[in-house]
Amino acid sequence: MVHTISAYYRFMPLPRFDRLPAERQESILTVARRHFADHGTEAASYNKIIEAAGFSKTAAYHYFDGREDLLAAVLDGVLGRLLGALGPWIAAGDEPEFWDRLGAGAGALAAHLRDHPDDLALADPAIGRVREGDGPWLAWFDALVSNGQALGVIRTDVDRGLLVTVTAAVVRAADAWALARMKASPVSEGRVDGDEGAQLWGLLRGLWSETGSFFDEGKSDAHRP
Repeated sequence: MVHTISAYYRFMPLPRFDRLPAERQESILTVARRHFADHGTEAASYNKIIEAAGFSKTAAYHYFDGREDLLAAVLDGVLGRLLGALGPWIAAGDEPEFWDRLGAGAGALAAHLRDHPDDLALADPAIGRVREGDGPWLAWFDALVSNGQALGVIRTDVDRGLLVTVTAAVVRAADAWALARMKASPVSEGRVDGDEGAQLWGLLRGLWSETGSFFDEGKSDAHRP
């Protein structure tokens, strides 16, 4: 069964918005995304977004029922781009390939977040609006964990659903932490550095290993992300 990201939000644009030219839709959502990223999903002004997008409040209600509809459309786009950066999880045939695929996906996501600070700022609320236990975001981690368990890379003594949920939560928390570091350190603005990635890998290794020292038991450094 194929799920669309929009299905996991309570709000979505009105049909008339979908009938706008693609360029106009993107223009409106780009303006809104910048405002939500700069001011926060709670504090950003709907009226200021409408004004900056170049249409009246009356016209806005032809496209969205209100502010939450617009926010949902923005976060829908953010989540879609995060998943696009990751790419679909393609099952690896052995342990080295598993780590290579994971490293490549994580690197692509980090590069996207580095180059798109608005998406980095909104990654946490975008992921957070996906209903627990459902949606393409958790489906990606479900495929990852299932493949890792089949290869003996990821522990099997813990319920797989719990591992999927916790793994996704760790990645989400790491994104929020990276954003906080970026805001606190102007020098590193707009980039995700190697130290952040290394700490994330350390968390995942500990989570996935039955002993907590999986990589100390004869596993080659060459296969670590």
